[in-house]
Amino acid sequence: MGAENLAYALTQVVHNFGAVGVLGGAVFAVWPDSRLSHGRKLAWLIFGAWSAQILSGASFGATSLYYYGKTPDLSSIATAALAIKVAAALAGLALAAWYLRRGEQWGHAGARRAFLGLAALAALALTAAAFLRWFS
Repeated sequence: MGAENLAYALTQVVHNFGAVGVLGGAVFAVWPDSRLSHGRKLAWLIFGAWSAQILSGASFGATSLYYYGKTPDLSSIATAALAIKVAAALAGLALAAWYLRRGEQWGHAGARRAFLGLAALAALALTAAAFLRWFS
């Protein structure tokens, strides 16, 4: 087993758990029953999961640079998917941070919209990840 394969695999583990956290945390907050009374705890989970997504995503590129001296060649579809995924991750991180800062003032409806937005951003990022994977 090469060291680069271990690095990629461990990065993928972090990335996978981050994906579970961003989507699972947001969906758990609103469905099937509202758990918005725990919104702050769930927002911290989601914030951490988006952070893990961003850091592990960057680690994929850094691992390629370290072991191969370049980033992977991506098709135009994969490049677009990566851009969508990065934008969704940054927006998700920002929305989670905004909720942590101001969410207690938003009321039930505002908090619900925030978590639905977080779920939508997570679903968008996961969908883009599939296109990135298969069109790389």
